[in-house]
Amino acid sequence: WRQHEGPRRVKRAWVIPPISVSENHKRIPHLLVQIKSDKQQPGGVIYSIKGPGVDEEPLGIFSIDKFTGKVFLNAMLDREENDRFRLKAFALDLGGVTLEDPTDLEIIVVDQNDNRPLFRQDVFTGHVVEGAEPGTCVMTVDATDADDPDTDNAVLRYSILEQGAAGMFSINATTGEICTARPGLDRETVGVYNLTVQAADMSGDGLTTTATAVIYLEDINDNAPEFTKEEFSMEVEEQAAGVDVGKVFVHDKDLAGSPNWLAKFTILEGDPEGAFAIRTDPYTNDGVLSMAKPLDHEVRDRFELTVSVQNEGPLEPTAPASPRALATVQVRVRDVNEAPIFRENPRRVSVLEGTPPGTPITTYTASDPDTHQLQTLTYALLYDPADWLQLDPHTGTVRTKRELLHPSAFLQGGWYIALLLARDDAEPPLSSTGTLSIEILEGNDHPPLLQSPAGMVCGRPGRGGNLLLGATDDDRPPHGAPFHFQLSPQHPQLARNWSITRFNVTHAVLAVLVELPEGPYSLPLLLRDSGTPPQERQQLLNISVCHCGRDGTCEDGVLAAATAGAGITLGALMIILGSTILLL
Repeated sequence: WRQHEGPRRVKRAWVIPPISVSENHKRIPHLLVQIKSDKQQPGGVIYSIKGPGVDEEPLGIFSIDKFTGKVFLNAMLDREENDRFRLKAFALDLGGVTLEDPTDLEIIVVDQNDNRPLFRQDVFTGHVVEGAEPGTCVMTVDATDADDPDTDNAVLRYSILEQGAAGMFSINATTGEICTARPGLDRETVGVYNLTVQAADMSGDGLTTTATAVIYLEDINDNAPEFTKEEFSMEVEEQAAGVDVGKVFVHDKDLAGSPNWLAKFTILEGDPEGAFAIRTDPYTNDGVLSMAKPLDHEVRDRFELTVSVQNEGPLEPTAPASPRALATVQVRVRDVNEAPIFRENPRRVSVLEGTPPGTPITTYTASDPDTHQLQTLTYALLYDPADWLQLDPHTGTVRTKRELLHPSAFLQGGWYIALLLARDDAEPPLSSTGTLSIEILEGNDHPPLLQSPAGMVCGRPGRGGNLLLGATDDDRPPHGAPFHFQLSPQHPQLARNWSITRFNVTHAVLAVLVELPEGPYSLPLLLRDSGTPPQERQQLLNISVCHCGRDGTCEDGVLAAATAGAGITLGALMIILGSTILLL
């Protein structure tokens, strides 16, 4: 490789500058360069090259004429696969001896714009709230180009080819960032925008490719819910509670299922007693009117409610007010047959025992709530366990059927329980029951009776000469105790030998006043209770007077055994009282 400088010939080392060749060169073979050694030998120089594209992969791309040193390109190059080749060139004599050190041969592949830009994905997705201000950035689309980044072949520019007539979005040509271009984004008008975006190399003048940018508008609460009409009509049966009456229908343009869409209802007027309730159907967003308390057609047969609607979430300040935020709901209360009602339940009355059959006890009637319907009530005895009563089916008057007795197994604490049935004549008929509680008042029809008609005392006054007497009465208080014991007034002479004093309300003490001879005695006594009027009875008390021992007890054991239990001596009484006090 020679170079002349002035008139004098100067020898240089063989140095080969880089060689450039365009990719996709189609004239094959193509002469790239001719190399020559400064050390010419008789008979010539043998040239060779080695490296990638020659004897290394990819093979056979380059070759050299060993005699002339001409280097040829034998195949089309692709810069995107190999942007340069670094080879070694050799110069040998005919004997194969190296004439010079190997030199570098660099072949640079010059880029052509043979690659289109490629978007990183076919579809880009972004979100922006409706009503966003112009200049609000939504997303960025980006593409790549396989060509040489240092050339215009890989310089990309972005544009929007199609987005609809409104032109709501713009794109940064250099960065690919997409932003809002003008106000007026309304999800309720257009919820999704599909943009066709383009990337072009050569700064926008070269090869192009396209992708889709999908922009979803996120909802804000810029639409208030509205009733579909100003007035709704419904109907409900009286006495119904917990049932749904009907629906009020609303419409909201905001995103279904979101707090911006979900409605909330309020009853403003027409329900002072809180008989109605309203809730939101979570699926349809309509208002469901229901009964919180039962209604009575006879009291009020029509209601006019004022209902309001608003969203669960707050409304945007810029949102327009709804012209249909209020609605009127007309509710008619439908009359139905209602069961009779016993206003006094249970009914309590008192009847003296022994009241003769046919005696009226009470008139126990029910009332019919259906005052707007002409109905007749009839009555029947549903429960009369002792079969003591008879009932007038038309008036409800209850009479005795037989004499009421006391005590009886059918009484519960002195009360007799009967059930009456009241039935109307509607179709179908309805009925109800009333409880009749009859107190059987006990009369004083039993005199008191000695508990024991016999006894034994010591025949000496004082210790041992006393006997405790007791009585019972089949009547209940106040017709029983306290009892009054006395010696028969028909035998005043008894008072010389005997006396009776009160011990408690059911007992008295019989005492010997003078020393009496041993033997049997019969004492007529008069016993009287405290009833009204009092009942009295004369009874004979058989007394055995025994021989007194030192301690005031009878010494006759056989006699004592024979009369054991007939009475209680005063000494035994004191032992009993002492034991009782100790127990208490």
